[in-house]
This record gives sequence, structure tokens and C-alpha cells, in this order.
Amino acid sequence: MEVLRIEAAQTYTLRHNVLRPHQPFEACQYDTDHDDDTFHIGAFNEGKLVSVASFYLESHSEFTSSKQYRLRAMATAEDFRNKGAGREVIHYAERIVKERKANMLWCKGRTSVRNYYQKLGFRSYGDVFNYPGLGPHVIMYKTLS
Repeated sequence: MEVLRIEAAQTYTLRHNVLRPHQPFEACQYDTDHDDDTFHIGAFNEGKLVSVASFYLESHSEFTSSKQYRLRAMATAEDFRNKGAGREVIHYAERIVKERKANMLWCKGRTSVRNYYQKLGFRSYGDVFNYPGLGPHVIMYKTLS
């Protein structure tokens, strides 16, 4: 498995297929994808992109950490789940987040993957809420040392 920084456009197909297959392709393209502080990570297996995640310099109002990154649009191809691709993407990104002097990573995760994030060291925060068009979500966060 090779993990690399990638361009935003490289994330769109996997984002669409995994996270928003019943929405228009454009729903997977975010205004902040090209911000200077945003970065995208991909895991490749034999040259094929199998897992992606995007990271945005964005603070959650409930956390007091001075510099935070938001994990968004994490998607792993079904054939590569439970094989470490997503974990490698997160670990790679955590190094970058730390290099940028941020000490917290957070996301709005689907409740169906809460256990996955917990295995990566994230904790739940607050109540489950309905993300319009996507279903039940929960805030997950991880403090980085």
C-alpha cells in the first residue's frame, strides 16, 4: 500500500461512489477543496486509488484547541475495507497535521462507522444528529500530542 498526497479532483470518484452515490457528482466537490491549508491523502494498491480523505483547517466551535483540522469525505473502496488502507491514510495525515502545529482532528462521522473511528483513537462528542440527505452522524475528535 502506497500513501501519498493527492489532488482534490482525484478524490471525487471514490467520494461519489462510496459516500454519495444517489446524489449528483458535483455534491462530492466542496468549495474548500482548493484552500491553501487544505490537503488530500490517498492510498494506492498496485497503482489503484482505494482510499481517500480530505483535511481542512477548520475549527469546531465546541473545542478549545487553538488549531484544528477537520477530516471530511473519507472513503474506502469496498474491496479494500478492513485491510488497513483507511488507517494508513489517517496516520499519514496526522503527521502532516502535527507538522502544521495543529493538535486536534475532528469530523462529522456517520454513526455506522463510529467504531472504526474509535479504533483510530477518536472519541464521540455530543448527540447523534441527522445530516441532511446522509442520515445519522456524530462528531468525532482526536487530540494529537
